[in-house]
Amino acid sequence: METSLADIRAVLSTTPARWQSLITTIPAELLSRPPLEGEWSALDCLRHLTEAETAVFPVRVQKILAGEDFDAYDPDAAAAQSDIVQAEELIAQFTRTREASLALFDRLAPDDLSRTARHAELGEVTLAELLNEWAGHDLMHTVQAERSLMQPFIAGCGPWHSYFTDHVA
Repeated sequence: METSLADIRAVLSTTPARWQSLITTIPAELLSRPPLEGEWSALDCLRHLTEAETAVFPVRVQKILAGEDFDAYDPDAAAAQSDIVQAEELIAQFTRTREASLALFDRLAPDDLSRTARHAELGEVTLAELLNEWAGHDLMHTVQAERSLMQPFIAGCGPWHSYFTDHVA
């Protein structure tokens, strides 16, 4: 199935509201609790999405449109550089940067989707591939955050634990 610009935009436009709901309703200690040592908490996932929204996806869209190649991205190194720790501040920054990204997205035309550039690790990529990766990346890290939030509830559900085998960290 081929995704359209409208499909991708729909996913990208829902992410800030989904995160806003999580941030305003889930207690901070659950948001910052990693499921296992070395794994990302929900807050870490939001921090990563915010960094990617600032330094990765819109930058790569612009590079492809300009016919310029781009480097690979190391999410662990970028996460270590982030100094934002408050969930409210993160979601505010993410929402602002996503609004700017959607404005860039809205200037894209179907003819732009076949434009290419060279990714340092993956080789030649198209704008269509990058946009699909962007939407998938949003969904993946939101699901990852929700999986992290599930862990204390799974641990406490007693005989229902077996129902969650696909989600245990």
